[in-house]
Amino acid sequence: QVQLVESGGGLVQPGGSLRLSCAASGSIFSINAMAWYRQAPGKQRELVAVIINGSTNYADSVKGRFTISKPHAKNTVYLQMNSLKPEDTAVYYCNADVFESRWAARHYWGQGTQVTVSS
Repeated sequence: QVQLVESGGGLVQPGGSLRLSCAASGSIFSINAMAWYRQAPGKQRELVAVIINGSTNYADSVKGRFTISKPHAKNTVYLQMNSLKPEDTAVYYCNADVFESRWAARHYWGQGTQVTVSS
């Protein structure tokens, strides 16, 4: 099994910045993709950013403000969030598509970390 541990959430003023981290550990053969999702109160969970083999994609609402990254030699993904807005307030979840062997991949979720953007 694989565990994802997130950190970096907190309270920040509009226009501020935060960096989220997600470290994967356990039975990892390789990681195909890692992503960040978020879920605001009363809303559905949405994909924020994804990184696959070094290529990245972002939700339109965060383009130009958020950056997802993953160092090649580490099973850790980061989400740098700049120019934060109140509408970015949500629980942010890390997701990883993990190969535990050569032939099988499974999705794992982190526990979520709260990001609150408020003055």
